[in-house]
Amino acid sequence: MTENDDRVLRLEETVAHQTRVIEELSDQLAEQWKVVEQTRAKLDRLTERFLSLEEQALEAPAVTRPPHY
Repeated sequence: MTENDDRVLRLEETVAHQTRVIEELSDQLAEQWKVVEQTRAKLDRLTERFLSLEEQALEAPAVTRPPHY
């Protein structure tokens, strides 16, 4: 093999390795995006629930003294 052949072979190996790494990173990014979307949905549900509970608390009758005082 000539020096150029060795160089081309090393470049091809590097490109193949980088392609595999990019695909793995892309897969990991897609999985993380799913987690982010699930977390966002949970946060939205919790926010709605909190606001609902807050509204119920505001509508509750005021605490007054019992009649026996």
